[in-house]
Amino acid sequence: MDIRLTAPRRETFLVSVVIAILVILGMIVPLPFFTGYALGLLLIAYLILLAGVLLDNL
Repeated sequence: MDIRLTAPRRETFLVSVVIAILVILGMIVPLPFFTGYALGLLLIAYLILLAGVLLDNL
């Protein structure tokens, strides 16, 4: 089984990093949306990054 990994595009990487930073900030300072859904949003950020690594041109 040959899995080809590619570097994600800059936009994909930045979207996942921004979501992760907002979640971390939401854990320090209570933000209404990011504090309540921190684990789910962090999972979404890493799934976006994973999709960018596994799929070409994403």
